[in-house]
This record gives sequence, structure tokens and C-alpha cells, in this order.
Amino acid sequence: MNYDTEETLLCRYELAMERIHAILQERTVALPYDAYFQRTARFLTQIGQLKGELEGQAREEYSLEQWKEKNHLLYEDILPEHYSVSFGNPEYAQEILGETHGKILSFLYAELRGLICFAFEAWGPWAQPGQEMAALEAIVVHLELFLEVYNRFEQEPLPEYREIQQMIYWFVSDYSDVFLTERIRQNVDPARDFAARIILDSDLTDLRYLYHYGEYVTDNELETARFLNSLSQEEIQAMADTYTEGYRIGFVRAGKDLSKKLTVNIRYNLGFERMVRAAIGNFEKMGLKPVIFRYALSTVNKRQGMRIGYTGAVANPQFDFDHREDCALYLDKKFVERRLGVMRNAYETFKTLANGHAGPAVVEVFGQTPFTPKAKSQACQLTEKQQQLMVYMNNETAQLTNQYIIGEERSFTIIAFPVPEIGGQFEEIFRETVKINTLDMALYEKIQQTIIDTLDQGNRVHIKGRGENRTDLVVALHTLENSEKETNFENCVADVNIPVGEVFTSPKLAGTNGILHVTKVFLQELEYHNLCLTFQDGMITEYDCTNFASREENQAFLRSNLLYHHDTLPLGEFAIGTNTTAYAMAERYGIQALLPILIAEKMGPHFAVGDTCYSWNEDLPVYNPNGKEIIARDNEVSLLRKENPAKAYMGCHTDITIPYRELGLLEVLGDQGFRREIIRDGRFVLEGTEALNQPLE
Repeated sequence: MNYDTEETLLCRYELAMERIHAILQERTVALPYDAYFQRTARFLTQIGQLKGELEGQAREEYSLEQWKEKNHLLYEDILPEHYSVSFGNPEYAQEILGETHGKILSFLYAELRGLICFAFEAWGPWAQPGQEMAALEAIVVHLELFLEVYNRFEQEPLPEYREIQQMIYWFVSDYSDVFLTERIRQNVDPARDFAARIILDSDLTDLRYLYHYGEYVTDNELETARFLNSLSQEEIQAMADTYTEGYRIGFVRAGKDLSKKLTVNIRYNLGFERMVRAAIGNFEKMGLKPVIFRYALSTVNKRQGMRIGYTGAVANPQFDFDHREDCALYLDKKFVERRLGVMRNAYETFKTLANGHAGPAVVEVFGQTPFTPKAKSQACQLTEKQQQLMVYMNNETAQLTNQYIIGEERSFTIIAFPVPEIGGQFEEIFRETVKINTLDMALYEKIQQTIIDTLDQGNRVHIKGRGENRTDLVVALHTLENSEKETNFENCVADVNIPVGEVFTSPKLAGTNGILHVTKVFLQELEYHNLCLTFQDGMITEYDCTNFASREENQAFLRSNLLYHHDTLPLGEFAIGTNTTAYAMAERYGIQALLPILIAEKMGPHFAVGDTCYSWNEDLPVYNPNGKEIIARDNEVSLLRKENPAKAYMGCHTDITIPYRELGLLEVLGDQGFRREIIRDGRFVLEGTEALNQPLE
């Protein structure tokens, strides 16, 4: 990527900041827009002040409390207690600024808030050559966009919506090569090591380091770091070993050659640096360098508000939710092709690094207060045509990524830990989670094989809820041609998905019919009430929930956040979770609703809508520990890849679990009246699985 020289960028920065400071003394914009530009200019002058503090001695002299105060001031405008009168809130922005400009100016304000983190990458204690120039350019072009919009509002008559929309459109289009190319580079280049330097070179006992990222920091991050500092090095190393060994075993079990790879992407939440530091050492012994990138800050790189990468606290989940579809302001066919072209060129530039990338190793957290969003008509929403474009763009993006970060050669692992927000028993729950993450794999492998051997005798599975759960679903299984050498279900122990505890398959779609219902579930940081999906031949035909007052609102919410704008999705996975120890812990501490899907999916049967478990790897043979090949790697949708990959892959895979307490029956059915119960009334009843009930008693 060709940047301006640092001298040129700094000159542009100084000119822009000088003009922004002058705005605070002017009253050249008509009401009510004057209030918006004055308040936004004040925020941008905070960025200028932050530059001076980061470059000077203040960053070393600030106490922990002073850093905490500075951090709060940077984020306070969008915090829940202030959000009702923030221009980041599209509802308030439209109320004050009107329908014509409220939505688009709220977008601009939200986009500018990313400059906080860019400032730390450009001028902070751990700014790195190359990456600091990219961050500085991001700051400069955003300041110039703000001034361009401001200058137009100084003129009469007021601009039409289309005029401001075109400024936004060409900004996003013109600078997509800057933002997207840098994003791809950070995905694969270990030299982009801003976060890695914080982890490896900071004094982790001095919690001021948490503020050096620029992320929002709460007591969750501070108390997590304090707790990890209280653990012995042996305990930290054991946690790291579980995490990295799961990653290594994932390659071994899949028959993939890890020695060909150069880098691993580490994703984590702030506070876990001590464990991540130990994990980096483990990965280096495997020949892997860390690539650690932040979640996307610029609109061109975001995907519906999901935080993919390292992150601090979410200052306000409603703010993220309100702006999840901001791309509606500029998404059209021309932009999509422009974006895909930039992405293709970037991957070609970094082809060697991309080919050497081994995949993500993810540390998730759980325990935060569940978030139920408020749907707002004032927020940006994709049109039906834009939804189709989004599906197309996501499919093409996935194909490009798979071409350069080769799907058949990469793997992953995920592990999860609680955060202090989970409650006063945090330390107990943390230690219990560590135990769950290290359960006896050999024991579970044996019990799960008993379940698989029974499942392989049938051709469909019947799942029925109890109590308020209305599930009544039949899942069709593939036909085994040679049961001595083939199986439908993978025996999953603690490798890529930690903790241990599931058997899973990609079911046949034809013959998969019925209703899947859960009374409450937490998916992608959003809480769903009475989620109900109807399947016909494996495809979703109806969907609903009770989050909102009207059916229309509920369906729009699900279409956006569960179906990802597809008209329908296939049932890509059916699994039986066997980790009753995790379930018992959740019941004991009353944290069922707070567990991540990573653990929750092991606590009952679960169903994934979207791609299969083996997407992009269907042709790679997979074997269970007993030597049998798992032949259920495809379904009728994924098989379309042989003709048109765009129709075969959905770009999503969302697991939905029925907890044991809501499960009335799970049985396998076969020809000639074959019927064998595996679970009844939330307890395992299949001979050989009795040990799974012990934690439940």
C-alpha cells in the first residue's frame, strides 16, 4: 500500500485540526445542525489532545485512576446513561436533525468514534512503524471527511440528502483500498504487532497497560487481569497449554500439516494477556508467529457489528446494534465490485503470508449481562436488493479468503472463560470452568462412541421438547454403505472446540422436518426469546420470536441477525451435547443464560443453521479415533459447490441448543420399527451412558 509520507500526513492532520478548533468559535451553520457539528468538533479536539498526551510524558505519569478517567471521558457520550442524547443514537439524531440528515449524520458520528483506537495505534506507547502510518492516514481522511460535510452545511441552501450521501459513498469507495488492504495485512502479517508488543513487553502487573490499546475498559477487564495475576505461573501455563494443544490436535485429527504454516491469529478480550503471553510462547514452539488484529473500526471492514478480533469492553451494545447496517448508506453493485477487486489485489500482494496462515485461536468470554436490543426505525436498514447484494458479497468474500488462506489447510480452536460481571462467585466459576476445559477426553470418547454406534443403526433422529418447549423435529441421517468402515457422526473431544462433549453430523436435508423451539437463547451477544424455526426438507420455511411487540419486528430482527439476510437457511449441523458437568455447573450457579454457545452447545442437542460443520473442507476425509470415516460431510446445499459455490455456502453457522431441562425425548429411528431412546426427560437412558447422569443428580 502506498501511503503519503509521514511529513505530508502530519501536515494534513495539523491543517485539519486547526480548522476543527476554529469551528468551536464559529456559528456559521444553521440550527439545529450547529449543535451536531459543535459537539462532534469537540470530540475530535479530544483526539487532538489525546495525541499530545500520548506523545508526551503524560502517558507515563498518569496513575491508574487518571487513565480510567481519561478512558471514560473518551467513551462517555455513547455510554448507556448518556446515549439518549447522543448523536451516535440515530433515534436522537433524527429527532434533533430531522429525517433528511439525522440518519446519515449519526453514521458519520459513529464512524468518527473509531479514531480513538486509531490514535493509540498512531501515537500510543506501543505504536509500530508501518501500522502507525496506516492509523495516521485513517485519522487524517476521517477528519477531512468531517470538514467536507461541515463546509457544505455552511452554505445555503442546505444540502440535499443525496449530496451528503455521495460524499459518504465516495469516501468509502475511494479509501476502501486503504482500509481493506490494511485489514487484510493485519490478518496475516506478524509485523503488524501493535497488540503483540503490549502482551509481550508490558509489565502485566501494572494494570495501566490495559489502557494502552485505546479500547473501552471496565471493571471486567481490570478484575480479570488482577485475578490472572493472582494465579501461579503453573496455573497460567496449564490454561495456555489446554488452549494451544487443542489447536495442535485439531490439525493432527484432521490430517493437516501444521509444519507448513507460519502464523496463528489470536483473538481475545482484554484482561487475558498473561495467559495469551504463555500461549504465544507455546505457538512459537510450533513454529507459529502471532497475528493479533483488533475488531474492525471502519465501516468498510465491519460485518453487522460482530467483533472479530481482539476487543475491550463494549461501551454500549445498543450503539453497536443501531449501526450494524450502516452500509445501507452506500451499498450498491458498483461498490461491491470495487470492494471485491481491492480485496483480490490485497490478497495477491500478501499471498505468501496468507498461504502461511494457520487459522484462528479464539479466547471467548462469558458472564456479561444479556443484551436484548431495541429495534429502531431510524437506524440504517438494508433494502431487499441490498440484502441480496450483501449475501453475494459475503459469499464472494468467503471464496476469496478460502483461495488465499487455504481452507483445506487451516484449522482453529476456541476456549471460553468467565468475566467478573458474572457475579460474586466469579473466582469459583472461573476455576470450575478450567476444570470443565480439562475433563477426561478418553472417558468422553468411549461414551460418545457408544452413542454414535447406536445412532449409526438408524436413519433419522426424533427430538421432542417438554414443558414450554414446543420442539418436535425429525432429523434425517445419511445412508451408510459400509457400516464397518463408515459413520455419520464425529466423535468430538476437546481439540478445536473446548470443552469436550459432543457428537455431530451434517444431516440430510430431505426428510428433515418439524419445529425447533427454545424458550431463551443467547446468540452472537444477542438474547432471543421463544425462538421458533420451522423446517421443511431441512430448509427454514418459517421463523419467529417474541423479542418485540409485533411479528413484523421479530421477523426483521431474525432475518438480519440469524438468517443474515438470506431468504432461508439449511440445517447445517445436528449434534448431541454430552457435557453434563458443564450443565450441572450452570445450574448450580444459575448462569445458564450467560454461557457462550461454545459451552452451551455441549449441554443438550444443538442445531446449526447455515453452512455444514465441514464447509470448504467437504472433500477432505475425516476419521474418528476408531478409524471409521465420517461420510456425512455434505448436504444437498453444500453439494452445489461443484456447480456454483455462491449457492453452496451461506457464510454463517449459528448453533442453537435445547438445554436438558427442556428436552423430553431424543431417540434414533430406523427401518422395520427400530427405535432406541438416548435421552428421556433430560437424562441419558442409553446403556453405557449412565456416567453422564452423575453430575445431574
